[in-house]
Amino acid sequence: MRELSVVGVRVELPSNQPIVLLKEVDGDRYLPIWIGAVEATAIAYEQQGVKPPRPLTHDLMRDILAALKAPLNAVEIVDMKENIFFADLLIGDGVRVSARPSDSIALALRVGAPIRCTDQVLAENGIVIPDEQEDEVEKFREFLDQVSPEDFAG
Repeated sequence: MRELSVVGVRVELPSNQPIVLLKEVDGDRYLPIWIGAVEATAIAYEQQGVKPPRPLTHDLMRDILAALKAPLNAVEIVDMKENIFFADLLIGDGVRVSARPSDSIALALRVGAPIRCTDQVLAENGIVIPDEQEDEVEKFREFLDQVSPEDFAG
């Protein structure tokens, strides 16, 4: 397993499909995952520190886990089949629950849980961005600083 950090979310043009970009913590590979608008908003809200007046679904999940004293220990992206990523939530004392990576990431950000990926999934789907494209990553980060979660509302 390799630990990943969340670079952020953006809308991929011209399809207007949101994407979350993860980066290998101890490496140079990135893992792009296309996600839904609701999940993109949830991730962007948390990264930007936006606190909605009422809990969103991922806030509710965080609160339920806390009330049950069942901590989210980690999120693991474990497979990709037919261009669909699969993740597991590792909860409490060895409970493993299958979940979409987008929901898993939104929840992990809320509780500070690590996000990991199998070596195989990262080897098959990770991309290395050459030095000449590093400025594109910087532009992506600048975009993230300027985008608001409402930009993902469809």
